[in-house]
Amino acid sequence: MNAIKETNFNFENQTAFYRGKVRDVYTIANEYLVMVASDRISAFDVVLPKPIPYKGQVLNQIASKFLKATADIIPNWVVAVPDPSVTIGHTCEPFKVEMVIRGYLSGHAWRTYRDGGRILCGEVLAEGLKENDKLPEPIITPTTKAAVGHDEDISRTEILAQGIVSEADYVQLENYTKQLFQRGTEIAKERGLILVDTKYEFGKKDGKIYLIDEIHTPDSSRYFYADGYAERQEKDEEQKQLSKEFVRQWLIENGFQGKDGQQVPEMTDEIVQSISERYIELYEHITGEKFQYPTDEDVQVRLQTNITNALKLLS
Repeated sequence: MNAIKETNFNFENQTAFYRGKVRDVYTIANEYLVMVASDRISAFDVVLPKPIPYKGQVLNQIASKFLKATADIIPNWVVAVPDPSVTIGHTCEPFKVEMVIRGYLSGHAWRTYRDGGRILCGEVLAEGLKENDKLPEPIITPTTKAAVGHDEDISRTEILAQGIVSEADYVQLENYTKQLFQRGTEIAKERGLILVDTKYEFGKKDGKIYLIDEIHTPDSSRYFYADGYAERQEKDEEQKQLSKEFVRQWLIENGFQGKDGQQVPEMTDEIVQSISERYIELYEHITGEKFQYPTDEDVQVRLQTNITNALKLLS
């Protein structure tokens, strides 16, 4: 299948290139970023050996939809989406924290709680909670943004004490995070979903705060199906999820959690196909739209052409 494992373009006025875990990012004239959402997939901060067809398109198109749907709350970095797998936007100076917000006790928060932790990033968690219980109020549990390796939990107090973000900016980031989560929750509800937790990244340009990167995608968020949520909680059953958690679970079941000495399990064609199908299912549930498969035989040519044409319009 025509998956995007990596790109190696050289555009006019290109001033930098960065390959992240799952994205290839081209800087143009130090003014614009061209972000190619590849089909690479990462879990436990490790890039898995095989790309997942259409994954990048799914994430890019979901993010595009939600960035448009939240532009009245905060300006965002997007200038153009010239290709299903590409976004072009303003360069911003990123804040060195990711704003994670949680409405339910799931994932990392649950694992911390299960192991006896009752304080997460300075937020106190009540006794007597079960996995996937709704929290009384959403809590913000920031992480540091690590250039290499694992992001680390950090509290508001530590962020301010270390001068990672000024207090004035941090208050604004908290406000934006809560408003974005509320909007995401409302949109998810319309789709019969619960937005469980998510993360936002912010940056500054000309002294103004912008929302950057993707939002409300299954890679940056966890969703439950609303139908049957209460009954499953009552019976201590697993919740039906729409997130990348199924990939993490498959890895855990096969003895991999990104720890030293562990080997990534074999990614058979069947596993790759099933992950691809799950991402498309996620897209259709979250957006309420039918996924449009690209018809191009050579995806690299398509990407280069669409990006080049879009950059001409910006120059």
